[in-house]
Amino acid sequence: MMRSSPVTRTPQIKMSVFIFLYFFTWSSSFGLYALWLSQKVGLDSMTIGTVFAINGVFAVILKPVYGYIMDKIGMSKWLLYFVCATSALMAPFFAFVYQPLLLTHTLVGITVGALYLSLGWYAGVAAAESYADRFSRLYGLEFGRIRMWGSLGWALAASVSGILFNYSPLANFTVSSVSSLIMLLVLIGVKINDQQLRHNNVIADNKIVFADVMLLMRNKKFWMFSLYVAGVAWMMFVAEQQFPRYFVSFFDTKEQGNAWYGYLGTLQAGIEFLMMMFIPAVVNYYGAKKGLLLCGIVVGVRLIASGLANDPIIIAAIKPFYGVEIALLLISVFKYIAEHFDKKVNATMYLLGYQAMVYVGSVVVAPTAGYFYQKIGFEKTFLMMGCCALFFTFISAFTLSRSKSKKSEQYSQPETLQSPVKL
Repeated sequence: MMRSSPVTRTPQIKMSVFIFLYFFTWSSSFGLYALWLSQKVGLDSMTIGTVFAINGVFAVILKPVYGYIMDKIGMSKWLLYFVCATSALMAPFFAFVYQPLLLTHTLVGITVGALYLSLGWYAGVAAAESYADRFSRLYGLEFGRIRMWGSLGWALAASVSGILFNYSPLANFTVSSVSSLIMLLVLIGVKINDQQLRHNNVIADNKIVFADVMLLMRNKKFWMFSLYVAGVAWMMFVAEQQFPRYFVSFFDTKEQGNAWYGYLGTLQAGIEFLMMMFIPAVVNYYGAKKGLLLCGIVVGVRLIASGLANDPIIIAAIKPFYGVEIALLLISVFKYIAEHFDKKVNATMYLLGYQAMVYVGSVVVAPTAGYFYQKIGFEKTFLMMGCCALFFTFISAFTLSRSKSKKSEQYSQPETLQSPVKL
């Protein structure tokens, strides 16, 4: 287990608080986004699917832009300052711009909302996580030990967001705006030691140029990784977009379902918090590739189980496993990227090859999923998505690149240390 020295402890604490507040901010409002669209704005399944699809289009465009900027500016924080300022506008934006436009000029509202949410959340969270990953590697820390505080922030916000939502969604948005301002002040206080910036193997001396992005796009490993994302992560995230609506349908009233969804969201985030603490050791031992494959198995089994659920207890027991998936996926993805791709394109690879590719799924799969939800129901749709995730996990066992692991090192050590016996 890594222990932080007194030199690294203060920056680590500040970075952890920033990540905590970032996820607290967005969980307060965005965790119930699908419910807000259906219950407060009054959109149907097809239109909500379109909302997520257009959100995905903007996310796909902006994530690579954010990634390129991150690789250009290194450990500079000005992009994160912009993200914080955008988040601080959440309450006035949702109350006075987004909802009125959705009600009167739906397509315009969807487009404006997609731009705002991409700047502040879809691309913003990717930039924050990429920065936290670099920060942790600069100080010789595990990314999970910083990212887990984001899970805790999401959990604490989720514990009260359902109750606030039943009272008034404006309360959720106001909490988000206030916490964004606090988050900005914390980020200003994050200072990186000069020694870490001068002597490191994380930030490339030669900054990224556009030709490097083209070279990355021609790399076979990029496309094999993207195939995994398309088969597993697409199913995982697209299913989660409207999962709150399916979950609420198991309860007698929407209010009761909303409250229970908030409680279980807290439990899910708590499990994610614990997994972020322990899963790095598992992924280090077995390797990033096997971590990705294990995640695919969990995703497939959870979605199939969701489709077979027939009462509130079963669906409530299934819901928290999403926290296991998130921890497995994020930690494995960052370790896989760090091992197989040039550090010069580290952030670009994360935001283009993973994050943007995830939201291509929102564009391609979300409207189709919305159609199937409406025509054949959530149950059969989740069964199909779970089988798809398991199929692509099987394919990825042969297409993903082999990863280093402590387990393989243990098996190989005796051969290198022991010389043959001469007779």
